Amino acid sequence: MRSTNRIAIGIGLGVAAAFVSVALFGERMTAVAWIGHFFLNALFLLIIPLIVSSMVVGISGLGDIRRLGRIGGMTLLYYAVTTGIAVGIGILLVNWIQPGLGLSSAGLPVADRVAAKADIGWSDLILSLVSFEGKPASIVKSMSEMNILPVVLFSLLFGAALTTIGEKGKPVIALFDGIEQGIMKMVHALMWIAPLGVFGMVASRFAAAGDLPTLLEGLGLYVGTVLLGLAIHGGLVLPLILKFFGRRGPLDYSFRMSAALLTAFSTASSSATLPLTMQCAEKNAGVSRKAAGFVLPIGSTVNMDGTALYEAVTAIFIAQAFGVHLTPVHQIIVFLTATVAAVGAAGIPEAGLVTMVIVLKAVGLPLEGIGLILAVDWFLDRFRTTVNVWGDAVGAGVVDRFLPTEPSGTMNSGQS
Repeated sequence: MRSTNRIAIGIGLGVAAAFVSVALFGERMTAVAWIGHFFLNALFLLIIPLIVSSMVVGISGLGDIRRLGRIGGMTLLYYAVTTGIAVGIGILLVNWIQPGLGLSSAGLPVADRVAAKADIGWSDLILSLVSFEGKPASIVKSMSEMNILPVVLFSLLFGAALTTIGEKGKPVIALFDGIEQGIMKMVHALMWIAPLGVFGMVASRFAAAGDLPTLLEGLGLYVGTVLLGLAIHGGLVLPLILKFFGRRGPLDYSFRMSAALLTAFSTASSSATLPLTMQCAEKNAGVSRKAAGFVLPIGSTVNMDGTALYEAVTAIFIAQAFGVHLTPVHQIIVFLTATVAAVGAAGIPEAGLVTMVIVLKAVGLPLEGIGLILAVDWFLDRFRTTVNVWGDAVGAGVVDRFLPTEPSGTMNSGQS
């Protein structure tokens, strides 16, 4: 946790250094763009193995999908519904507030391939799950050309299939588990140069902007949009679900989970918070060991409400900033990709930054747009991680209510 805090402090210093440098040297700071490109390309290098391994492991971690039973089915339903609601809230807010609308005139360069991007229809959306530009594409070709949607679909189906073949599937799952852990180590190592990468991307992007005050105003609106969405989901939607489906008092339950929520905010890691989340759920909130032991570990990997909301808002914000019109079909792709990418957003610091590349790539948006949000990503990471952990905790409380009564902690599972 100490290394996580050091990285966060380093990123904050990188952002501060970027703004100071732009104030002192102006457009000359575009010369450091290569540092940001190096960091972004290094992230890009890890995307495909991260998608495949994390999604295979995440789905296979549920056990045989044919025998999930009541607790498994309810958990998956809860995760799917709440993540979908979170993404929907984000998309509605960013289309209403339109934080990036004025930035298209702030001097941001738009790549020709983005400016000329043609609208797609419903049939193209369906075909994009198994093809590339209307042509059949093998999974290897899809990986090599960074065609994200077929890779996501293949990984989910392959992971599900592995759970159905018994002992023969276990070595394969173990292999992908090892691959995922190796990739996570690489991500952690890459995060140590994140302060330099953030400095290069933020300094060059803001130095290239012709209208810096407009850019900063739009960035402030973007932060406000994300925080408003997280507040609505975490402070209204999830408590209502807990109240009506879990039959628990939201204020009392959140107080009993407060140690885990504060730890999530300070570490920006749902995985690092998991042991404390389970302890608070069982000992303080009275969630049964069966519910907490199943729902919370799975949730720390596949349930990322806050991250999914943030990715949807960010993708559409970047489209607005670069003057790219996203049709309803494009926004549905954002909805689906942000929802599914949450499965691959393992509970590590800055994982949302990694999966953001997936969402942008799915709708052909410029990856350079990530430079716009890096200045505040470290800050938003704490809030979205807290919502992620809160969503897991609410899920455990809801699922626990529908299980047979078992001895629990200090608080009766039906008590509010």
